[in-house]
Amino acid sequence: MDTHNNTHHMTNAAIKRNNFYRLFSIFIIWVHFIMIPVSCEEHWDGVVVTQSNFLALQAFKQELIDPEGFLKTWNDSGFGACSGAWVGIKCAQGQVIVIQLPWKGLKGQITERIGQLQGLRKLSLHNNHITGSIPSSLGLLNNLRGVQLFNNRLTGSIPSSLGSCPLLQSLDFSNNLLTGEIPESFGNSSKLYWLNLSFNSLSGSIPSSLTSLNSLTFLSLQHNNLSGSIPSLKIGLSRLQNLVLDHNFLTGTIPGSLGDLRELREISLSHNRFSGHIPQSIGKISNLKQLDLSLNNLSGEIPVSFDNLLILNSFNVSYNNLSGHVPSLLAQKFNSSSFVGNVQLCGYSPSTQCSSPAPSEGLGAPSEVPKHGRHKKLGTKDIILIVAGVLLVVLITVCCILLFCLFRKRKTSNGAEEGHITARSAAAAARAGKGVPPVAGEVEAGGDAGGKLVHFDGPLAFTADDLLCATAEIMGKSTYGTVYKATLEDGSQAAVKRLREKITKNQREFESEVSILGRIRHENLLAMRAYYLGPKGEKLLVFDYMPKGSLASILHAHGPETRIDWATRMNIAQGMARGMLYLHSHENIIHGNLTSSNVLLDEHTNAKIADFGLSRLMTTAANSNVIATAGALGYRAPELSKLKKANTKTDVYSLGVILLELLTRKPPGEAMNGVDLPQWVASIVKEEWTNEVFDVDLMRDSSTNGDELLNTLKLALHCVDPSPSARPEVQMILQQLEEIRPQMLSSAAISSDEGAIPTSE
Repeated sequence: MDTHNNTHHMTNAAIKRNNFYRLFSIFIIWVHFIMIPVSCEEHWDGVVVTQSNFLALQAFKQELIDPEGFLKTWNDSGFGACSGAWVGIKCAQGQVIVIQLPWKGLKGQITERIGQLQGLRKLSLHNNHITGSIPSSLGLLNNLRGVQLFNNRLTGSIPSSLGSCPLLQSLDFSNNLLTGEIPESFGNSSKLYWLNLSFNSLSGSIPSSLTSLNSLTFLSLQHNNLSGSIPSLKIGLSRLQNLVLDHNFLTGTIPGSLGDLRELREISLSHNRFSGHIPQSIGKISNLKQLDLSLNNLSGEIPVSFDNLLILNSFNVSYNNLSGHVPSLLAQKFNSSSFVGNVQLCGYSPSTQCSSPAPSEGLGAPSEVPKHGRHKKLGTKDIILIVAGVLLVVLITVCCILLFCLFRKRKTSNGAEEGHITARSAAAAARAGKGVPPVAGEVEAGGDAGGKLVHFDGPLAFTADDLLCATAEIMGKSTYGTVYKATLEDGSQAAVKRLREKITKNQREFESEVSILGRIRHENLLAMRAYYLGPKGEKLLVFDYMPKGSLASILHAHGPETRIDWATRMNIAQGMARGMLYLHSHENIIHGNLTSSNVLLDEHTNAKIADFGLSRLMTTAANSNVIATAGALGYRAPELSKLKKANTKTDVYSLGVILLELLTRKPPGEAMNGVDLPQWVASIVKEEWTNEVFDVDLMRDSSTNGDELLNTLKLALHCVDPSPSARPEVQMILQQLEEIRPQMLSSAAISSDEGAIPTSE
């Protein structure tokens, strides 16, 4: 009886204990569900993480080194793993579907036990310091959509097992230390549309299986050690928009089937060993915007069909073995830097004019034309009539020139009375103490302007007199000089920068440097069209006129009532990054004075960076003043107070400040609570009041753009890191911006599934 009672008592106790644990578990779930903030878009479904997933996450954590303590929330209890309490984890029905831990300073390795997370859709660990190899067990995950491991220190080869993931859509392993070959198995990933393996040490050939991927829109394999030829493109790739294969050891000919890929926007094959002719078929790609075939062994002529590429805005075939005439549209649109290094190529600049074609040997000399041929010999009467006609034309031309000069002289003398500020009237006003400086020094009315005017390629055509007689309106002043809006007599407009006296190098050095700057062309750089050296030492630089002014004026001078949507701001940010990348990587130019006032906007609100390379024209003392001014405005990197010389990392800092300016709409030069803009933003973020940072206009659409705002903010703060070595290169900034807000993917291609689009967190 006692035994029975004791057993009964123990059973009741066990039941009570189990009930207590069950109630406690329900209470814990309730606390996490009710009390812990969860994204309004992704409510927890209340299901606790499964045991196998919990153990896999624990193994994942153990293999990583977490110096910043981001994984402290990953405790020994699995109750909070799916509720939002564990940083970077999202679940569905108790299965982990997302691991998202970028920019966390993580080290260590990725465990092979990640293959136990059978529900995993997205793995995002980019911008960390993770080493070791990519786990082959990732290929066991049938639900995997996106893998973002770029900007780490991963080694070894790419697992071929990844080709077994049937739903894989985006894969980015760029900027690591990977070796070996690209797996042929990637050709099995029928949904893959984004593949970026650039900036590694991959070798071997490009797998032919990739050409069967009809879904692929972005393929970047640049800066590797790939060899062999480009495989036949006739199988697929009908949706490909970006083909980036530069800086490899690829050989053979450029396949003519490239012309069948009508969706291509970018083709970059430079710095390889391609030979043979450039395919005519490329001229059929009407959407093509960028084409770079430079630094290869290509021969023959540039196809005439390239004149059909009407929206092409970046073109380079320099340093090949090309010959013959440059197609007329290309010669007009692009400067000599796009064609140099081809000894037998002509027609792309005044110094490379093509000679008239020699008569064919089969036609014989003129004296050998038959007596009864089509060409009749001119008689004396015909010659007299021709000479008389020529003299008449010359006489009429001289009269027109004299009348034109007389008209301009009268117009100039009456300019002040009509209220126009011309160069000459401005000079008189300056002498009278009215404070309106001349555009180009004093030139006697109607006299020869003198000096030296040098044109670069572009739409503007004018003489020195035209420039000096232009109506001028002051747009702004800087350390370098004064900028005017000049309206020429034919109505065309230009921006003219009159450099301050005694701050430039001597004339020989000045002309040498300005000739280089004047030939730089990029869609996000302000083009220099001419320069003028006056007889009294004046120096003028002529640029394209940007009708919408500067980014600074749009953000600040127009007032807070002027709305600028997020898409426009992101387009400006990406344009700035593209322009700076071109300066750093293609021209080896440090800007040194990047501010929002030097980011101009064209009629479509595209960014055009101004004042690049001007430091090359200035004395050392003048450049020191520029750096000091940038500091006062809030754009100067902290290390410049000691270095006194700008570099790529100081440019990145300035770019980061402008990104913060776009996000906050606050001028960097205005101290906020006694600190500059980067420090103020960092302090707000640290206190977890991040939403207080953003411009109110942007917060109105935060439900749709919230993630993009946060990711851009993280990137901007990374750019303004006090430590120069911690700042990313511009190439990585551009990559991040394009992944935060892809520009080329249509909305139809955007899936709601995790990992559908590579994003930065």
